[in-house]
Amino acid sequence: MVSRVIPVDPFDLVVFGATGDLARRKILPGLYRRFVAGQIPETSRIIGSARTEMDDQGFRAFVAEAIAEFIDAKKRDAESIARFLDHLRYVSVDAKGDSGWPELAALIRPDVVQAYYFSVAPSLFGDLAERLHRHGIASPEARIVVEKPFGRDLETAKALNATLAAHFAESQIYRIDHYLGKETVQNLMAVRFANILFEPLWNARHVDHVQITVSETVGVGGRGAYYDKSGAMRDMVQNHLMQLLCLIAMEAPYRFDPDAVRDEKLKVIHALQPVAPEDIVRGQYRAGGPGGNGSSYVEDVDHRDSRTESYIALKVDIANWRWKGTPFYLRTGKKLRARASEIAVVFKEVPHSIFGDEEGWRENVLAIRLQPNEGMTLSVMIKEPGPGGMRLTEVPLDMSFAEALGEDGADIPDAYERLIMDVIRGNQTLFMRGDEVEAAWAWTDPIIAAWEARGDRPKAYDPGSSGPEDALMLLHRDGRRWREIRE
Repeated sequence: MVSRVIPVDPFDLVVFGATGDLARRKILPGLYRRFVAGQIPETSRIIGSARTEMDDQGFRAFVAEAIAEFIDAKKRDAESIARFLDHLRYVSVDAKGDSGWPELAALIRPDVVQAYYFSVAPSLFGDLAERLHRHGIASPEARIVVEKPFGRDLETAKALNATLAAHFAESQIYRIDHYLGKETVQNLMAVRFANILFEPLWNARHVDHVQITVSETVGVGGRGAYYDKSGAMRDMVQNHLMQLLCLIAMEAPYRFDPDAVRDEKLKVIHALQPVAPEDIVRGQYRAGGPGGNGSSYVEDVDHRDSRTESYIALKVDIANWRWKGTPFYLRTGKKLRARASEIAVVFKEVPHSIFGDEEGWRENVLAIRLQPNEGMTLSVMIKEPGPGGMRLTEVPLDMSFAEALGEDGADIPDAYERLIMDVIRGNQTLFMRGDEVEAAWAWTDPIIAAWEARGDRPKAYDPGSSGPEDALMLLHRDGRRWREIRE
């Protein structure tokens, strides 16, 4: 199966923070892949910008090195790289000063799509937005892309939204969450709303519970200073896991339209119930791991008395007609057994088994794998082949995108590639709206404030495990169990 590549209009894309880690690892290599796919018009330009002094040739050399490091050798060649590098320009600017801005203004063309990617610290968002307008660079139709974190609580999120709104309309602001750009996440909407067979079952009458897992094998690494002020709740649950929950729980929008989709997600967030202390498990990884030499969380963040969680699990209830009585279990953590992101919709048992107490029976589960090996699996029960009576066994109906879509399926665009192209198209469907961000913080803040007021300490857990023992009890007391984390 050959995927259709839909070109976009010619554009000028300015990447602020172009010499930073995110630009080097994701944004610039991703743009190269879209260029090779034929999606970037020949008249488009990618303009790197940062405080670093550099000319066009220096920037092109920097990008060539990034492509060599992050793009597989089979998917790059000297000719395409040279053609791509011809589209690159560079301007050194001072986000808090005025140097470089006139030079940037001189490069931007008024007759093409303008997009400005703020791949910088959130503290610089306001400075960049203000200077784009003060120097007359951004057109009324220009788009800005901002990375998370979108604040660290409701108050700071409102302040950030107000800062951006002072210079750009909400329709121009693209708050990027790369999880929403994953192929499987978008296919979740297709499976739900383009197939009749799931909709009659997608409710509390038929779904026993839902598990959402984002598991990482690495520790906090070089992000220790940031992470210790954030924690798993702010860093992952408030945005990534919240968005996945919304896509599972939302009602069908009246059409596949940016605001229609986001309206339905917002309704889910408003329906989230407060979470009781006994429905929360927080953890920190101990020292150890392979070889027994790994550092602990408190060593990684250099804060011996830290009470910040590197793991969290929650039981969440949604107070609406569709989901009342069906719990959503969320968990995410670092230094766990495997790197995996999965949504599992666990259906209820059949009301009466005609096979009696036949061993081997399992509930039906629709598992949506976000990483690795993106795809979906629906487990069903069948008769085990062979004579000897009716013996049941579980088999998966497995759709790995790489296998189902043939050779091209193995080359699924990275989430950043897809989302950047949506920015150029002006499609905000997969980007968070300001009121959505604020509603998520309004639900999150009281949970964090409550455990801080109680002085709760995270539970210790071993690196390479599935998390704290208390997290197992979160489900066991309800007669359920976590799905095993696998690569």
